[in-house]
Amino acid sequence: MFDSYTLPSGVTLKNRLILAPMTNFLSEEDGRVSEKELTYYKRRSRGTGAVITACANVNTQGKGFDGEIGVDRDELIPGLKRLAEVIHEEGAKAILQIYHGGRMSPPHLLPDETPVSASAVPSEREGAATPREMTAEEVSQTVEDFKQATRRAIEAGFDGVELHGANTYLLQQFFSPHSNRRSDKWGGDVWQRMTFPLEVTEAVKQAVREYARAPFITGYRFSPEEPHTPGITLEDTMRLVSELTEKGLDYLHISLRDFHQSSIREEGDGSSVIRQIRDQIGADLPHVGVGEIRTKEDAEKALETVPLLALGRELLIDPDWAVKVEKGQEDHIVTEMDMEAQEELVIPEPMWSKIMSVPGWIPRKV
Repeated sequence: MFDSYTLPSGVTLKNRLILAPMTNFLSEEDGRVSEKELTYYKRRSRGTGAVITACANVNTQGKGFDGEIGVDRDELIPGLKRLAEVIHEEGAKAILQIYHGGRMSPPHLLPDETPVSASAVPSEREGAATPREMTAEEVSQTVEDFKQATRRAIEAGFDGVELHGANTYLLQQFFSPHSNRRSDKWGGDVWQRMTFPLEVTEAVKQAVREYARAPFITGYRFSPEEPHTPGITLEDTMRLVSELTEKGLDYLHISLRDFHQSSIREEGDGSSVIRQIRDQIGADLPHVGVGEIRTKEDAEKALETVPLLALGRELLIDPDWAVKVEKGQEDHIVTEMDMEAQEELVIPEPMWSKIMSVPGWIPRKV
């Protein structure tokens, strides 16, 4: 767990533990990094090998949350630089997660109050707005926007970027047969539907080649399946990750609720999805696992399958999780949110109220 790990790009992480990307609602209204955000990340960077930030929108049409970090224009670089520096001060590598919300973007955050997507198909959530289908020119421009976002991350001093192709956002929307009904080069069968995520990946790698003066991390996060029909199947995902392995990535981050979960839509031998993906593409491309890694024993067991682990809720509840495990103080790890410790935990408003409003998401002391 606390052995160093060198990624394919040559960047070395001091250990195998990563702060998972979690929406925090703490940026300024215009996308600038806030002081509250800096203190939140500083509190959670200590003891980890890397920090993946909350998602940062690559253009104004892709903003998906109130209080979201922006990486869509150069004037935001100074604040992003401060964020990277805060993470570095605690000894962790800084990775900026970049994305576009697509049809999941709330209309009130968008210039024309209309979300866009691969096709004019709303999500299955209650009250979802019907998005406007992106023109071919808009799709190509969005590819360029991901490239420029990567340039800004490099100029701000980040050690890498993570492409957010999970959790139903735009990259996933183009890959999904539910949200992509296009008949041009950006849609069609499973191979055609991966055109956009693969072109975005290549554009990001091009930015690294053009602008990075030191080894730079490129990761890709994805959700292996969708529960609805039509939807992404595990077979679809195996095809996508096989293509991604050819793109010179540093890791694949597999977004799961539970690290050990099996397929949610296909009956099989009950083996975990993450193990199936590992067996499919081998060990050449590192995997990041996530989901219900609560104890030292959980982490040790998961590391038998993957080389890197992302911790989310665990570092919200106890920001010193990694430090305590490294010092042999795992018996002192806090596993339930102390409702009286908001200030000590450095979870500012509105993040505190947002996470507390989700029933069952955070274990709490009764």
